[in-house]
Amino acid sequence: MRYRTRLTAPAAALLGTAAATTLAPSAHAASGGTSKSASRKKQPTPGAETLGDSVYPSLGNDGYRVAAYHLDLAYDATTKLVEGEATLRVRTTQALSRLSLDALGLDIRSVRVAGRTATYEQVDEKLRITPDCALPAHTWTTICVAYGADPRRALAHTAWVPTPDGFAVCPQPNSAHTVFPCNDHPLDKADLTVRITVPSTLRGVASGTLVRTENLAGDRTAYTYRSRSPIATELVQITVGDYVVKDRQGPNGLPLRDVVPVARAAALEPALALTPGLVAWLEQRLGAYPFETYGLLPCNSDDPAAFDFTGLETQTLTLYKPNFLLQEEKKIGSHMMHELVHSYFGNSVSPGNWADLWLNEGHADFYGLLYRYERGWTDSLGLTTMEARMKDTYARGDQWRHDSGPVAAPNEANLFDSQRYVGGVLVLYALREFVGEATFGAIEHIFLDRYRNATATTEDYISVASEIAGQDLSGFLREWLYGTTTPRMPNHPDWTVTPVHTSLTAPRKRRAGHHDNSATL
Repeated sequence: MRYRTRLTAPAAALLGTAAATTLAPSAHAASGGTSKSASRKKQPTPGAETLGDSVYPSLGNDGYRVAAYHLDLAYDATTKLVEGEATLRVRTTQALSRLSLDALGLDIRSVRVAGRTATYEQVDEKLRITPDCALPAHTWTTICVAYGADPRRALAHTAWVPTPDGFAVCPQPNSAHTVFPCNDHPLDKADLTVRITVPSTLRGVASGTLVRTENLAGDRTAYTYRSRSPIATELVQITVGDYVVKDRQGPNGLPLRDVVPVARAAALEPALALTPGLVAWLEQRLGAYPFETYGLLPCNSDDPAAFDFTGLETQTLTLYKPNFLLQEEKKIGSHMMHELVHSYFGNSVSPGNWADLWLNEGHADFYGLLYRYERGWTDSLGLTTMEARMKDTYARGDQWRHDSGPVAAPNEANLFDSQRYVGGVLVLYALREFVGEATFGAIEHIFLDRYRNATATTEDYISVASEIAGQDLSGFLREWLYGTTTPRMPNHPDWTVTPVHTSLTAPRKRRAGHHDNSATL
């Protein structure tokens, strides 16, 4: 096979057992007083309740890293509630007297650390956990949190998308912790296993591939899915509904699976049948598809109140509003390419900081637009070539920088403005014009290969670009990414920028995490 994956051990081996984890007492508990060696050791302290993200400074937690999540969820179709148990296999990076997880809107039942009951409290969006013994640095342990969740609970931000027959989830960028307790930042990618129990009339599906189906008492079925590659929490998909799973073969033997509402399966088939061709086109440009499977999930709802977006690139299973996919190919093909590109930029290589979002969205729009223009399809502005689109975007450059900041310097309010999307495309177009198409393609391949299954920052991309181009591109790229005015476009000295007007409307915004702002629409 041309695509490759990182195989993981079975869930039981990943999570271990409480008996296999040894908790050391606090250094203060030595019976014979404090030895000189013990006194030199750092005393256990609470882990930081942040990973220092510049856009979401309260997101994530430090003092440990998660190796694997095992989620065991049960959905009640009568109450429409979820009962869950999240087991995290973690490795400490410091001696911890206390640690925290991100959690919001979850009814916590109990917490155990290494099989022992731990005390906990919920403060804002943090679940603070105090184990009965301090955790030594650089040791493995398990954290098990039992909880309940209501997918229909009103929250300021939530990942749940309730549907008439179940739910789906949209965790990007900062809402996975409304579905399960987690270290909710892409820096801490981990392996994932999801077991979801549902009435036998419904189907439970999650990111990854199906590894077990259990027929249980009471006409209930449990489905277990496992991701072969580490996954960022913002990319997890878990869904329940009246679905049929449609399998087909993609290029080079890649298994494709679509999870489709039974009532809409026939009508959606023309859109679903486009995926093999999309994958083949993109593999020619970015290399082998990076995961074990791909497919679409047309969630069983078009209710604007619950589903106010078009698509989201949850790993191995892209979520879509069903009615969008009922349109003709030229209306949806470039957007489907946009979401597929995220398997490479955003999923396989995830942002090290949410300020690096342009790497995800700029690349997704770049290849989505190329796909569109190769086919002669008119874009939303009535343009039919990449050059014409970039000239139009270039003219808006100073206005967008004034209204929405530089491409790689967003804040929470403007993170998902057009500047991160087609503004990011403009940066990539400028780079390609400067170094040439062949060198640009080599930069893309090396960057994806070097940071596969990991995270990368804007500085990482600049470093790879300079290395492959054989010249220092830091000044060139930083001017495009962080400058307050738009640089001259290589090879296009006649292009001009429209003067800034303070009364103009800022770049289009969208709800965080959903691609209605894509230039490929």
